[in-house]
Formats: sequence, structure tokens, C-alpha cells
Amino acid sequence: MANWAGRPQNLDVSRFDRMGIGPRIKVLLADDHRLLREGVRALLSDYCDVVGEASSGEEAVAMAARVRPQVIVIDIQMPGMGGLAAARQLAKTAPAARVLILSQYTDEEYVIEAFSEAGAAGYMVKTDAASELLNAVRILAAGQRYLSPTVAPIVLERLNRPAKSVAGAELTRREREVLKLISEGATAKDIARRLGISPKTAQAHRENLKQKLNLRSTAEMVRYAIKHKLIRLD
Repeated sequence: MANWAGRPQNLDVSRFDRMGIGPRIKVLLADDHRLLREGVRALLSDYCDVVGEASSGEEAVAMAARVRPQVIVIDIQMPGMGGLAAARQLAKTAPAARVLILSQYTDEEYVIEAFSEAGAAGYMVKTDAASELLNAVRILAAGQRYLSPTVAPIVLERLNRPAKSVAGAELTRREREVLKLISEGATAKDIARRLGISPKTAQAHRENLKQKLNLRSTAEMVRYAIKHKLIRLD
């Protein structure tokens, strides 16, 4: 069974730092914003060695095989290959590395996708306290999983919430993204490539949307998207 942690006291790694015997953690950073990478590097500098920096998912995958990091901190959304798609590749090319997804999303579907499909070991929200980043990296390096304290109660509450009727259905951020792409004529393969998910998952999102909204065809999905202003008619 996987070990989970979310706070420093769950894993008393600080005692190793006080004793001066804690090994420095090798970290690879992946984000398309240089300023963010520099900020993360500064936050980790006392306890970690940043062995590489990438500005895209593709670059992170190629670099990880060379520098062999223990932990990879990667942004969920980047031009080209995003963090979730990169995590899937990293599971094959750098299986010893532990991937921490850095995200602006608190929606539970992103968290579930990160762990169950992408094979990530941690999920952190960008609005979390800066100190949580070092905590998350330490936890992953110690072989545990990490879930942001911001996301944990939201995920639990939403998973335990009774299902709503179709009339009162609310679309998640990911469902809105999928519906918008379907309305623009995207196939399951197109959606998978754009969102960094598998074609099977893209098709599952499509079928779930039809059932949730009680729609029977693509044409009805397009009309729904127009009515609810998910797409514009120029």
C-alpha cells in the first residue's frame, strides 16, 4: 500500500538536517517560465541540488535520462507536452525518478488523473505556502506520496458528494475543456494530444459528458456548448 503524507511531521526528515547527515536531493525542474524556475531553485537550494532545468515536457523527458534526478518538479501546463503527458513518458524513461506535479488546478479530476494515469508521486498547488515545496520534495525522495493540503479536503469532499441529477449537473474544468474541443471538431486522438491524456481517457470523457448532460450526438453537444458560451460563433 502506498504511503501518503502532507505535512512535515508525517515524515520527520528535519532531524537528519539537524544532525548534518541528510544527503542532498537531486532535483530536475521543468517549467516554461524561467522566473518560476529560478524561484523554485532558490527555495530548494539549502537542501537540494538542481541537476537540470527544462522549459518543456519533451526537454524534461530527454534530460531526466541523462542527469538521473531523484525528484522531478514539473508544471502541469506547458507548450507542447504538458506535465501529465511528460510524467507518463518519465515513468518509462526514468522510472527511478519521482514526479511532483506543480499545478494551478484544485479540481479533483486533475489530481486523480495525475496519480492514476500519469503515474505521478505528488501533486502540489501553486497557491500553497512556499515551505510546502521543500516538504513535498523531501517526502517524494523518501519514497512516499504527497498530496497538497489545499487539495486533500476538496478531493475528499467532492468524491463523497452525492451525484447530482442531470438537470443540475455541473461540469468540471476538464469536462469543459473536452466539450469545447469536441465542439471545435476534435477527435478523441486530437483531444488526447491537446490535453496530454490517452485516447481511451478522452473517449471516456466524451461518453461521460453525453450521459451527464443527457445528450445523444455530437451535434447536441455543439449546441449545448454554444448555448452555455463555451465556444463562440464568429
